[in-house]
Amino acid sequence: MRYLEYYELTQEPFSNAPVSRFYYNSAQHQQALTRLMYAVESMKGLALLVGRIGAGKTTLARRMLDSMPESEYEAALLVIVHSGITANWLLKRIASQLGVANPHSEKLALLSQLYHRLIQVYESGKKAVLLIDEAQMLQSRELMEEFRGLLNLEVPERKLITFVFFGLPDIEENLKLDPPLAQRVALRHYLDTFDRGATMAYVKHRLRLAGARRMLFDDGAIDLIALSTQGVPRLINTVCDNALLEGFLARKLVVDAALVERVVKNLRLDADGFSDEPGAGRQVISVPAIGVARPRRRVALSDIDAMLAGLK
Repeated sequence: MRYLEYYELTQEPFSNAPVSRFYYNSAQHQQALTRLMYAVESMKGLALLVGRIGAGKTTLARRMLDSMPESEYEAALLVIVHSGITANWLLKRIASQLGVANPHSEKLALLSQLYHRLIQVYESGKKAVLLIDEAQMLQSRELMEEFRGLLNLEVPERKLITFVFFGLPDIEENLKLDPPLAQRVALRHYLDTFDRGATMAYVKHRLRLAGARRMLFDDGAIDLIALSTQGVPRLINTVCDNALLEGFLARKLVVDAALVERVVKNLRLDADGFSDEPGAGRQVISVPAIGVARPRRRVALSDIDAMLAGLK
């Protein structure tokens, strides 16, 4: 028997896999999405969402993609999983994501293709939007300059493309590599983590969607979960998943603070929500599964094979 059967759950409630069904529309995420949608509706050019590791930036990026009607937007999501990409690789991928067939290898020809594609989108009455997840991986001045150049593509009424960067706080320093680009940030929002009340609501939400008929964590357990994770959704998932396993092994019907304390100790979470083992707390880059409700939307991961072959 697994803890799913023991607690009468239909599926894992606290998986860190990006399952859109489990999206929790917290006040923090709702405010962030409202601001970012304003930026793309108004074609502001460049918007920035900053959050700590595990705060839910990727989840929010995918939610935002799904929130843009296909009748109004030519939208795509690009996930950067390597800091060594070149400017040429980036331009080709952007062009491909926005529908340019057979992007040219020569830069000027590629920019011409991209410009004409953006004009096509504009004349169709749509807005071109590219969401960039893990944007802190864009670590060179050359890359920042390319974004600035693309933001110069405009018509008298508006810009032809809007970028939304989702990244760790490091992205702020990366933008400073090209001060004129930093000045073009039209909207900047910092994604807050959950307080104790939001943590409780989040845990209840995930349990309900997983088929729970009752609350499986007592108030003391929630207090300790909120404190030890500092309200970071990814860490909440990890602690709750482990706590349910420990509860199952101890044959407890409700997870209490003592069980959560044991889990927190085993995970070696320190005050910053990271293990104190050597090297812990550093971001681990992984390739998440991708699920988009509308298959016509382009959601791309950086081409790892191409990068390993020379980032071509």
